[in-house]
Amino acid sequence: MPNHTADRPLRVVFAGTPDFAVPSLEALIAHPAADVVAVYTQPDRPAGRGRRPAPSPVKLVAESRALRVEQPENWRTPEIIDAFAAYRPDLLVVAAYGVILPARGLEIPDHGALNVHASLLPRWRGAAPIQRALMAGDSITGITIMQMVPALDAGPMVLKRACEIRADDTAGTLERRLAKLGAEALIAALDDLLAGRLSPQEQSEAEVTYAAKITRADRNIDFRLPAEFLERQVRALAPAPLASTEALGLPLNILRAAVGPDRNDGAPGTLMHMGPDGIDIATGQGQLRLLEVQPPGKRPMSVRDFLNGYGQRLRAAP
Repeated sequence: MPNHTADRPLRVVFAGTPDFAVPSLEALIAHPAADVVAVYTQPDRPAGRGRRPAPSPVKLVAESRALRVEQPENWRTPEIIDAFAAYRPDLLVVAAYGVILPARGLEIPDHGALNVHASLLPRWRGAAPIQRALMAGDSITGITIMQMVPALDAGPMVLKRACEIRADDTAGTLERRLAKLGAEALIAALDDLLAGRLSPQEQSEAEVTYAAKITRADRNIDFRLPAEFLERQVRALAPAPLASTEALGLPLNILRAAVGPDRNDGAPGTLMHMGPDGIDIATGQGQLRLLEVQPPGKRPMSVRDFLNGYGQRLRAAP
């Protein structure tokens, strides 16, 4: 292996899109033995009230550092592969890129591709490992740095770092901690690569679980399920795309909730209590207490503020 630290920096192409990927990109930029020659990110997507195309968080950082930015919709054409090869990458680093990379692209860098994945593989391969870990009630998750192969998140693991899941974690709070941990783990793996001490470990196929992409159906609160699960669902979907319900007669996004009284004296979905301390709704096991909600076209608000504006309508409902 060439000694890139002494002879020349490692030519690195980075591929990532959301906030989760930003600390990893910044850590690579700061590493003295890495030369980030290009950044790949998804095309600008409509965002905000005006639905105007907006750059990804990774693109904003790359442009602020005057890095070359590439935004192909996919990697299916020879021209895209040739453009990537023209950067003569020694290493490809991927963190939540969101675009499928073909086998030919993974073969181009001399040292292959490293992926920063937000779970302790082989648990939670796939698109939504943070959300699925929260929904499942996992007490621990973490970061796995793996060598990429064409199969989904199936490559050999080169480094793992664990992270506790706290009882009040949302997808947002957990993602921020994992993003920081991911950057630290990436740099440790890069240093191991440069020193020639990477020791890849194959994943156990018998222990694989999959973190399917979050769909519209995942957002719907099914009050037939236990309150403990529904509380985790609310946290797993906050701050976006948010759990939702029409149990109170109007569509509501739910930003915060808690497990309410452990009583089952109403059919699932029945309004049991409403007051400034919360709105309790019967579930399949116990009650779910809504604490912060968002009515259609309105800002998020506490239950106290919600009842000030909508309480009469709820009281009048049959």
